[in-house]
Amino acid sequence: MNLALLSAFIPTFFFVSITPGMCMTLAMTLGMTIGVKRALWMMLGELTGVATVATLSAIGVAALLLNYPTAFSVLKAMGGLYLAYIGIQMWLSKGKMAIKAQEEGGVAATSFELISQGFVTAIANPKGWAFFVALLPPFLDSSQPLASQLVVLIAIILCLEFTCLVIYAMGGRTLRSVLMKSGNVRIMNRVAGTLMIFVGGWLAIG
Repeated sequence: MNLALLSAFIPTFFFVSITPGMCMTLAMTLGMTIGVKRALWMMLGELTGVATVATLSAIGVAALLLNYPTAFSVLKAMGGLYLAYIGIQMWLSKGKMAIKAQEEGGVAATSFELISQGFVTAIANPKGWAFFVALLPPFLDSSQPLASQLVVLIAIILCLEFTCLVIYAMGGRTLRSVLMKSGNVRIMNRVAGTLMIFVGGWLAIG
C-alpha cells in the first residue's frame, strides 16, 4: 500500500479515535466500575462492531442504511434505552455494573453482556457509519486490489481504536482511585451511572 497514504491515514484516524465519543465514554465508565481487565470484553465487542462498520462502509452498504434509516433507528433506540437502563441501575447502586461496597456481594456482568454492549454501541452509531463512508474511500487506491487494502486499513483502525479505548479505560480507573478515597461508593455509582445514561441518550437520539 502507498506509504504516503498511510502516513496521512494513521494520524487522521488516531485523532478521530481519541476524540471523546460514545465508545470512549463507555470505556471510561467501565474502567471506572469494573476495571480495565474486565472492560476488555466490551472492547472486543466494540472492535468487532467497528470492523463490521468499516467493511460494510467500504462496500457501500452504509449508504443504503443511511438512506433507509427506519430499521437503523429502531436498533439505535433499543441500544440507547438498554444503556440508559444500565446507567439508572448504576445511579441507584444496583445491577451488575454498579460498584459494590467491599462487604456486598452481587453477580458481575457476563463476558457476553459486555461484548454485546460494545458491539451494539459501535454498529448503532450513525456518526460512525457516516464517518467511514466519508473518510475511508479517499485512502483506497483504485489501481490496487481492494481486499488487501481493506485488510491493512481495518487492521490499523482496530489497533488505533483499541489503544484509545485502553487509554480511556485507564483514565476511568484513575478517576475511580481518586474518588474512592472519600469512601463513598454511592457517589462513584452516580458519576458512572450519569455517564452511562449520557451514552445511552446520545446513542438513542444521535
